[in-house]
Amino acid sequence: MPEGTTLPESPFVNDDLQPVPMSKRTWGTGSFSALWVSMSVSIPAWTLASGLIAAGLDWRQAMLAVVLGNLIVLVPMVLTGHAGAKYGIPFPVFARSSFGLRGANLPALLRGAVACGWFGIQTWIGGQGVYILVGRLFGDGWINAGQVGGNPWTLWLSFALFWLIQVAIILWGMEGVRKVQVWAAPLMLIGGIALLVWMAVEAGGFGPMLASDQPLDWGPAFWALFFPSLMGVIGYWATLTLNISDFTRFAGTQRAQVLGQSLGLPTTMTLFSLIAVMVTAGTAAVYEEPIWNPIYVVNEMESGIGLLFAIFVVLLATVSTNVAANLVGPAYDLANLKPKWISFRTGALITSFLGVMIFPWKLLEDENTYIFVWLGTVGGILGAVAGILLADYWLLRRTRINLPALFSREGEYWYSGGWNWRALVAFGTGAALSVAGPLASYGWVIGLVAAFTVHWVLGRFLPDRRMRAIESDAAEREAADREGEPTV
Repeated sequence: MPEGTTLPESPFVNDDLQPVPMSKRTWGTGSFSALWVSMSVSIPAWTLASGLIAAGLDWRQAMLAVVLGNLIVLVPMVLTGHAGAKYGIPFPVFARSSFGLRGANLPALLRGAVACGWFGIQTWIGGQGVYILVGRLFGDGWINAGQVGGNPWTLWLSFALFWLIQVAIILWGMEGVRKVQVWAAPLMLIGGIALLVWMAVEAGGFGPMLASDQPLDWGPAFWALFFPSLMGVIGYWATLTLNISDFTRFAGTQRAQVLGQSLGLPTTMTLFSLIAVMVTAGTAAVYEEPIWNPIYVVNEMESGIGLLFAIFVVLLATVSTNVAANLVGPAYDLANLKPKWISFRTGALITSFLGVMIFPWKLLEDENTYIFVWLGTVGGILGAVAGILLADYWLLRRTRINLPALFSREGEYWYSGGWNWRALVAFGTGAALSVAGPLASYGWVIGLVAAFTVHWVLGRFLPDRRMRAIESDAAEREAADREGEPTV
């Protein structure tokens, strides 16, 4: 599509879903590395790694799960990001090529629902930070206030205040969010290192902090816990493997998104997770039980200044990560549902309300619910969507997409009434096997492989007739171009 071309008005396009022209694709390698630093250095990333310790893994085993999981998830992250960088389109538009113009709403809303859950989780964590911070100022009357719904009413108020802060930032605009991100990630990293040093002092050094009374077990009991943990690590980024094109659509080159993601994701996540598991191992040594929530860890600090700094860093990092990782995606997803009615900003506000209705305080009550139920189930279902996107884009289409047809019911991506039944069958198969099959412990891998295989087989041997004719015509044109013959 020529530079500067604007797609004509239709029920399937608005300003936020238009392909980004090359002149506005300004993100380089450093931009994508910084993006991953800002998203990896976050409280949920901390609770993911520390939760593995609380679940029963040794700190070395927990790091093995984190490193391996992030290297695995990097592959689909880069491959799905290719479409965004090549065509300048967000995830819900990209999904139209495989699911159909209407069918794309299924993976988009599913991914958006997961992001709403993440937004609620991060907002609850931020509310806990506000609760502790204000409690240091007002004392026991605030901390031990009357109970409502199992928690002090002051905690609910803190949650509401933190939610309002984020809504205000959303209304301020994305430029303000970017400014917050510039400061948040470095401060969070500094705060994590400071917390590690403090915990080492409390434990009497790194040796006692990481020592274990139990010999390192690599037997059947370890593997029974390791693979669900690995799927939890992968499931943590399962949403981003789908909607990474929301960001890569701004990439100046393919090299920028590939190199930037490869440098930013595994390195930052590994470093920050190492700090998290070491601190959690230290809490087990000092307090005789692992404390996996960093809010509760910093609450053990006796230094008022240290606590204030720690809580400030937690709040800043939570706001930064929450908006970047959990509002951008669903805002596009909801805009894709009704482009004429829902703008990017409106979608973000809807996400903010839905994030409360997911009851995030329930998900964070127990590390087993958080890692194995929430992340494991979500990862398996979204893995099925990722498998369909990869099979369709890389094998069936060989990265060729008819861009205008993504926005028109007259094009080849209309399929049958806007739905591609092949993708639906593949999704149903992959999701069912990942959640309820005999290998459900390997949810994300099973969901991805099953959906990938089914979608490729159906697309290869039972292709859409209109798609077959268009691909045949494209092949003839390419052959003619190679031979130097004029095309018609």
